[in-house]
Amino acid sequence: MPILLYTATWCRDCREAKRFLEKHNIPFTEIDIETTPGAAEDVIRHVGKRAIPQFVIDGKWIQPYCPGRGFLYAEMSELFGVTT
Repeated sequence: MPILLYTATWCRDCREAKRFLEKHNIPFTEIDIETTPGAAEDVIRHVGKRAIPQFVIDGKWIQPYCPGRGFLYAEMSELFGVTT
């Protein structure tokens, strides 16, 4: 399943999402909303706000963090079938 990861270099939660995928050898394509034309607009169009990080898996947009809780390790581990 191809995975897109919408990020920005200044985003701490984005760096954590990237580390999670790399740690578990999950291939992904990173899309920086600051440098990729139209990427920020794609996020807004699909989730209603400029909220990153975002995973896109088979066309489904998934927010892997929760404000105030940070990266959702348990939920993302279950989603990808890996252990934390």
